[in-house]
Formats: sequence, C-alpha cells, structure tokens
Amino acid sequence: LCISFFFSVPVESSEFCISVYSLFYNHLKNIEESEGGLDKFTKSYKTFGVNQLADGGIYCKEWAPGAEAVFLAGDFNGWNPFSHPYKKLEYGKWELLIPPEDGQSPVPHGSKLKVVIRAQNGALLYRISPWARYVVRDEDKVNYDWVHWNPPQSYIHKNPSPKRLKSLRIYESHVGIASPEGKVASYKNFTYNVLPRIKDLGYNCVQLMAIMEHAYYASFGYQVTSFFAASSRYGTPDDLKEMIDVAHSMGITVLLDVVHSHASKNSEDGLNQFDGTDSCFFHSGYRGTHQLWDSRLFDYANWEVLRFLLSNLRMWIEDYRFDGFRFDGVTSMLYHHHGIGTGFSGDYNEYFGLHVDEDALCYLMLANHMINTLHPECITIAEDVSGMPALCRPVAEGGGGFDYRLAMAIPDKWIQIIKELKDEDWNMGNIVHTLTNRRYEEKYIAYAESHDQALVGDKTLAFHLMDAEMYTNMSVLMPLTPVIDRGIQLHKMIRLITHALGGESYLNFMGNEFGHPEWLDFPRIGNNESYHYARRQFNLTEDDLLRYKFLNAFDRDMNKLEERFGWLASPQAYVSEKHEANKVIAFERAGLIFIFNFHPYQSYVDYRVVAFKYKILLDSDAGEYGGHQRLDHNTEYFSEEFPHNYRPNSIMIFIPKTFMWVKGVFLHAWVHCYTLTPANKLHL
Repeated sequence: LCISFFFSVPVESSEFCISVYSLFYNHLKNIEESEGGLDKFTKSYKTFGVNQLADGGIYCKEWAPGAEAVFLAGDFNGWNPFSHPYKKLEYGKWELLIPPEDGQSPVPHGSKLKVVIRAQNGALLYRISPWARYVVRDEDKVNYDWVHWNPPQSYIHKNPSPKRLKSLRIYESHVGIASPEGKVASYKNFTYNVLPRIKDLGYNCVQLMAIMEHAYYASFGYQVTSFFAASSRYGTPDDLKEMIDVAHSMGITVLLDVVHSHASKNSEDGLNQFDGTDSCFFHSGYRGTHQLWDSRLFDYANWEVLRFLLSNLRMWIEDYRFDGFRFDGVTSMLYHHHGIGTGFSGDYNEYFGLHVDEDALCYLMLANHMINTLHPECITIAEDVSGMPALCRPVAEGGGGFDYRLAMAIPDKWIQIIKELKDEDWNMGNIVHTLTNRRYEEKYIAYAESHDQALVGDKTLAFHLMDAEMYTNMSVLMPLTPVIDRGIQLHKMIRLITHALGGESYLNFMGNEFGHPEWLDFPRIGNNESYHYARRQFNLTEDDLLRYKFLNAFDRDMNKLEERFGWLASPQAYVSEKHEANKVIAFERAGLIFIFNFHPYQSYVDYRVVAFKYKILLDSDAGEYGGHQRLDHNTEYFSEEFPHNYRPNSIMIFIPKTFMWVKGVFLHAWVHCYTLTPANKLHL
C-alpha cells in the first residue's frame, strides 16, 4: 500500500513520503521497545502530574530536564517549598511518593498546589504542573491556581458513545457564549438549554471550542495554558462529563477542538519556561516562537513532548468520553514557514521538501494511528488550508491518517462573491468548481461560514447580505424590503448548495443557522470588557414576530432531509448544469435533484431539467421559510423521453424568482423515482 501511494507522485515526493513514513515507523518501533507499547506510553496521564494511589497515597511525576531540583508545595504542607523534594530519575524526570495519612490522602481534594522548580541560576519558580487536571482563577487575581481535583465521587457516564456516523452534521459551539445573557455561560446551561436545540435542528455532532484551559478568554481558546484541564470558567470537570453524557443520550457525537499546534507564552500558569529554560516542551530560540500568534511551538521530535501530546489525546477520550478531535492549526504544524506569507497552488513542490516539518507530520501520523488503533470509533479532522496531499488517507498508505479535512476555500469564496461581484456577475462554473474541488477519496467538511467569519473585524453571511437592516427590518410587521428579502433567500440557498455539493460532512457555527444579527467579540480592554457581543441570541428564533424563525426552520429541515436521504455519505454529485447565462445550477446526489436559480431577476416558466418523476421535498419559496409560496407541493410531475444534459429523460418546470424585488433566487430538491446505472440510463 505504501509503495503504490509513494509512486503515484513525482520521485522527489516519493522520497519525502518514504522518509516521513520511516520516521513514523521508527518512532513506533522505539515506543514498543522502550515504553512497552503505544498503549502504555499514551497512558502516561495516569502517572505524570499528581495522581491518587489505591492506598490513599499520592504519586507525583514531572519532566523538567533543566531543573536543578524539584519540590511540591501547597495547602497540604503550609506552602513549605522544600519539605517535599522530588527524586531525580533518568532523562530529566522527577518523582515523589507521599504516603497516606491514616489511610487518607495527604493532599485533600480542592487544595491548591504548585511545583517548585529550582532553576539552573538558583531561582525558585512556582509552576502549575503541565499535567494539572483543574485550574481556577479567583476574581481578584491575574494568574490561575492549580487545584487538586480528586472528588470522593466523580461523575459516572451512563450512556454509550454513538456509533461512528456516516453523515456528519456538525454544530460548532462555544460553551461560554451559548446564552443570550451577557456573561460566561456554563456547561450546565449548554447541557439543558443548548443540546436540545442542537438535536431539534438535526445536527448529530457537536464540536466544542475553548475547552482546554486558556487564561485569556478572548483568545477563543487558542492560547492554551493547561492542556489536561477542562476550562473552569464554565464549571467543573464533572459538569463537562455530564454534558457529554447527555449529548450521547441524544445520539450526538462530541468532538474536541484540540490545540496541539502551539501553546500560550504564559509561564506563571502555562507551559512556557516550566523548568526555567526556554526549551523543555518547545524549540529554543527563534524556532520556538510563532511570530504572528506570539505563542510557543512544540518540539515534536522530543520524546517527552510526544508522550505529553499523545497522552493528552488519550485522556480526553477516556476520561471525558470525547468522540474525536478537530486538530487546530495543522497548516502551521506541517511547514517550517507555518503558512505565513505562503500561497498554495497545488504544485507538489509546495508540499514535499525541506520546508515541511517532518517531525510535526510524523506526530500527526502517530496521533491518528494511536486513535485509530485504540479507539477506532473516534473521528479526527484536520484544519489545513494548504491542501497537503494524502493528509486524509490512512497512515498505512503513507497518509496523515485524518478522517476529514475542512474545505476552507468554500467560505472564502462565498465572502469574495458577495463582497466583490454584482449579482449578475456571479459565475456558476466557479461556484461549482470551488464546491467540488477536493482531493480524490479524501473526505471534506463543507461549510458556508464558521467561527472565523463571526469574529469582530469580519462579517457573517447574514451581515454581508443584510447589514444594518437586520436591526430595523427583521420584524414581520415591517414591509419586506429588497435587502432583507434578498438576504434571507440567498442565505438559504448558499447554505443548502454548500451542504449538498461541498463535501462529505457539513459544519455550522452556533447561531449562524438563523442569521445571528451581531458579530462575536469577547470582553477585552478594547471594548471595556463588555460581554454584549460574547453571546448568542437564541431567543430571536422563538419570537414569531421576527424573520429569524424562517432561517432557523429552513436549516432544521435541510438537516432532517439529509438525515433521511444521506447525501453527505453518498458519492460526489453529478452536476448536470451550470448555465452562465441563465445562472442555474443543477445536480444529482443521493437520488435527489437540486436546482438553484441565482439569476438577478429572471424567472423561468418552462425550464428543462434532467428528471423522470419528481415531487417537491424542500422549497425555499415555502411560507414557513419566509418565501412567497408560489409552488404546489401536492403534485407529482412526470418527464418525457427527451434527452437533456446527457440524460435520456427530462422535464419542463417552472422556476420562479423567490423574492419580488432586486434578485430572484430559487431552489428545490426533488425525490427520485429512478436509479442511475453505470450506463447512466434511467429506470423506474
């Protein structure tokens, strides 16, 4: 398998692939020989840090190669920095065993701790263990405190994880903003108020952002300080476990947005300078700092860094029952240039060569191999803008091992079209090309917009389309203006064509399904620490006097239709028409026919399309979606034996413009009464 893959690309690329695969194989072999296997190696979260023993004692272990001495201090010993010294082991490791006291733990649950490092210059450094499970920050403090988490009774999961899904419909979520109120929302709120909404909308997967602890809330969770700690600003670890368990009871898969591409530069409550040196977990010097993100970069060639990161994944799966991961910043990991100032045209020279970080790529292969071996039901997603070939092919083929990659060109294309082109200049071929341009047999997650487009400084699709009128003209008591009418109809069309044509999975960021009227901006100095924009106004969909309910209903029924017919798990669509003059796109997928009219003003009374028999299943012109109700949904229509677009049967249909003002748009999906044979003939 490896040979067949390697020789499908130029010789230089083949040599590179062989080199990376050899590195992966050697790492795996060394782990087997030196650590007793991948299973044992990645369970290190059970021995490193501070862990409770069965007899009530405490076992502590750290990796601090630059330290001269290591101690444990905390509430349990009156913060004496020298009373509990660690014993030095080989390879920069340190351990400490604290015996039980009268059969009880010497370190009570909820007490505060610090690892005390004597640096090479003699300074005493008070640090949070890199393996800490729970850190909190008091309101009157700047830095986080490490709190020993060992409750008498931890939350016990009651529901099994859902079976691996064929069609992923992902609801990208942030727990802290998941409330209409201007505050940091909780795991409990998400469990009992948001999960039912997600289920009702037809999403079967939740992707959780900003769970790994981060000191700066406005970093959106991408400046991680404690990799093994679930963020305490939303509640306790048990609250998160309950949230995931309830999601599983609803049949919802839960993914973690994992950040292994970089780490916060914080040292008091982060990994930076943990042992007093500028290296330890990171590259030293210039290579160890991301110039744009102002963060530290992991040394993926380091044995203990591999232990730390792989064990981190294992902990989130086994302790919290996450069903997989969306790996953030994969492009930054893959290349020494981190994608900064680099464009990717698709030429193989851009993906194979000395500019690729082989150690980082090898780590990703190890991570996916571990997950696939030990937890094959789990899903992994790569956030890669470069288009690295074979990133989503099995490791056994020499690939990166991911199940999916994000189709990051699609949201950029929609924003470009809306911002730069007049309605009459939309190019149907270019739209279809962007939605279908993906590497063969690699699965893509399509999305019209994610959290990136919701952030302050950018605009969501709804804001691009309707802008200030969203504040004044979204009431059904107000006349339907051209801007609002056009915006509502295009919002539905863009989302459905992306859903149906753009990939093998679909993603939406919370609130965007109903055209959330405001951007997302976390409390910070620049906005006077305001929470006004750090929230999601779900209440808008529940007000019958507002038009947001139309978009919400369409999004729900779009997902429910996919659940019924499974187009995301079907082969890529057959596009039968992309007519530039008529601005019509038509395609077939999963036995459905999708037809989109993007013409600025033209309706079509007798428009010929490929079909044998059809019945309307989803109509953006329907009243419940804010349309103009000009089509009869109770009629079945039959075609004639008239060849059209390489199909023997077709039909003449009416395609109206969906709104009555500036631009006409229309879409339908029709149920099939035929199957396609290899000869492309139609049969009843």
